[in-house]
Amino acid sequence: MKIDRVETFLVPPRWLFCRISTDQGLVGWGEPVVEGRAEVVRAAVDVLAEYLIGEDPLRIEQHWQVLTKGGFYRGGPVLSSAVAGIDQALWDIAGKAYDAPVHALLGGAVRDRVRVYAWVGGDEPGELTDAVSAHVEAGMTAVKMNASGVLSPVPTRAELNAVVARVGAVREALGDDRDLAVDLHGRATFPAARMLLPALAPLHPLLIEEPLLPEHGDRLPELVALSVSPLATGERLYHRSDFLPALRAGISVVQPDLSHAGGISEVRRIASLAETHGALLAPHCPLGPVSLAASLQVALSTSNFLIQEQSIGIHYNLGADLLDYVADPEPLRIVDGHIARLESPGLGITVDEAAVRKADRSGHAWRNPVWRHDDGSFAEW
Repeated sequence: MKIDRVETFLVPPRWLFCRISTDQGLVGWGEPVVEGRAEVVRAAVDVLAEYLIGEDPLRIEQHWQVLTKGGFYRGGPVLSSAVAGIDQALWDIAGKAYDAPVHALLGGAVRDRVRVYAWVGGDEPGELTDAVSAHVEAGMTAVKMNASGVLSPVPTRAELNAVVARVGAVREALGDDRDLAVDLHGRATFPAARMLLPALAPLHPLLIEEPLLPEHGDRLPELVALSVSPLATGERLYHRSDFLPALRAGISVVQPDLSHAGGISEVRRIASLAETHGALLAPHCPLGPVSLAASLQVALSTSNFLIQEQSIGIHYNLGADLLDYVADPEPLRIVDGHIARLESPGLGITVDEAAVRKADRSGHAWRNPVWRHDDGSFAEW
């Protein structure tokens, strides 16, 4: 069996899909994308495809090594994301070739269902509690929110109180028997994080995500020592070597993204590295159905898994949603805050190819917003 074609599709609201076909008729799907830079990743996939044409798709590890190391300049979000989507598609083909779900190829399922959480926004506090209540009524057992909008380098007392009040309102709406994850989104400076972490602790967050920007990771040990809440990071880390300093600092939860951090192959290794440090896995995934399916395959076969992000109905999904691109939404149906074990061969979903090709004709040019402080200077989004 040989790879005979690699295609990419720019699909709304902000995703990029990859389709790899073989001369024996098997097809695999992946999701290689950097949000806001999808066109750039598309070009990277085109370049990497030059190597793949004519190769055996089942030599996944060999291809991962060549695609990540075959160029003198390595790593970074664009290349890692391009490889990630290709890797997902190759695992999809492998599962179909062996007539087994990917989690079976990874050693078998260690759980029967995967716990997921829902996003409720948080950049602006309006209608937050209504959104939470709707998820509670739908049976969700956990939600995640942004702790703030624009955050001053050294927050005022009023800003701190506003963050605590915002998170507190969500905690009250959830009650004590559901979980609340809080995302600082890299918006906090080190002094701001030092002020926020103790203030949020009484609200018992499941985790506090990205308390610092990745480039300030050398300060993580100080925050870990300060915080009684589990700290999490990883959506902007792309290789196991990037996670090692954070794990040594004492991070409790790693959050690699299956569409950014080298795909299924590398995230499995990151999960194993986390396990040796006593840390848990909670894959980042505010993306589309292929990325979610790949994440679920890893979650099903990983013992130190905690919880999975998913983007059904997320505020980014304007004009198109995750389930619009699958032929059958049933495998991704959420029941009581969980998605049941995927059993179909490959990634476990059937991509609606006609819908993807139609969407690609209009494409998208999604860009994240650029925020500014009151004085006009750049603010982290």
